[in-house]
Amino acid sequence: MKTIQVPAAAQVNPESQVLFEQLKKRIGKVPNLYATMGYSPFALKGFLEFEATLNNGAFSAKEREAIALAVSEVNHCDYCLAAHTIAAKMRGFTNDETLDIRRGNVADTKLNAIVQLAKSITENRGSADPALVENFFNEGYSEAALMELIGLVTVRIYTNYVFVMTKIPVDFPAAEPI
Repeated sequence: MKTIQVPAAAQVNPESQVLFEQLKKRIGKVPNLYATMGYSPFALKGFLEFEATLNNGAFSAKEREAIALAVSEVNHCDYCLAAHTIAAKMRGFTNDETLDIRRGNVADTKLNAIVQLAKSITENRGSADPALVENFFNEGYSEAALMELIGLVTVRIYTNYVFVMTKIPVDFPAAEPI
């Protein structure tokens, strides 16, 4: 099978190079996963725009990191677990809380409703446990929030699949195994 390498900026087209520069300004580097997406400027731009749009929705940055951890654990994505463990800690989670999220059991009932539903959506390819959907609504979330949760799960599945298909080097400290 062909081995996918992380491309240098000079190896991608000018549209991806512009996106790389924007990433460097925003986060200080171009993570290997984003660089790999950069083989296609359409894939990278579509991902970045979809994620940026969803970042303005119902869920806080902390909640979005919890969703990313839950989905990435289900999909066994070492890359996203590493990156989002760091991001979750930057958003205020402790290491133990990141592990609880990945296990799918969080003490905070509202956050637990989000995590459990995200996990169920991922595990069941969209056919989430109806009791978890009901619990999500009972915790005060709306239909709009459900659509955004599905979008956030989808964004993370995309990055998980990019890593699983490419096995590019993880350029973040490894997440603690559970």
